[in-house]
Amino acid sequence: MRICVIIPTYNESEAIAGLIKQVHKLDLKTVIVDDGSNDDTARIAKDAGAEVLRNQSNAGKGAALIKGYAFAVSQGFDAVISMDGDGQHAAEDIKTFIQKAESSSCGVIVGNRMAMTRGMPVLRIATNRFMSWIISAVAKQRIPDTQCGFRLVKKEVIQKIGLSTSKYETESEILVKAARLGFKIESVPVETIYSGQKSQINPFIDTLRFIRFIILEFIRSLKHA
Repeated sequence: MRICVIIPTYNESEAIAGLIKQVHKLDLKTVIVDDGSNDDTARIAKDAGAEVLRNQSNAGKGAALIKGYAFAVSQGFDAVISMDGDGQHAAEDIKTFIQKAESSSCGVIVGNRMAMTRGMPVLRIATNRFMSWIISAVAKQRIPDTQCGFRLVKKEVIQKIGLSTSKYETESEILVKAARLGFKIESVPVETIYSGQKSQINPFIDTLRFIRFIILEFIRSLKHA
């Protein structure tokens, strides 16, 4: 199975080189999708040996993921592992995703941080569990941590789902639409490293986007019932 690692980034110049180095130790191609950063993220990533794709302006995490997925499929990769560029995900856990992907017929594998929440802010724990409950209900599959950006998506899923969002709700859209197409979604435990990173999620605007997405998907599910 040919697998590449896609890392959407926005102003991650401090952490990106170290993350690329860790991924390269696993002998995997790393593709950085720089989403209109106004710092040196793209240059640092290129110097570290990653392939760099760029959005001229900040289009959103979802848009960056979609660009990375399209590139991976065009290059003949069988699956894509996506992870955040701020250093919160341990590259060592990539091995767990690969082992699961090679032994399972599932279409998507999502990292599960909820069994190891030490150091995770209490509000984030509560929010993740609530949103995961909602997405699991819409997808009709139990997904313990739907908000985790550390995940593996197989080529067949990427080729069949049509994504309509471009911000943080895209990660939820992938799960819902993959499930609707009949793909099984599985989870693997992952470590999350908190060292004072500031979330780029806008708690008001992105929450409204998520609510709008859920309402639209709920309506669609009623139509297909």
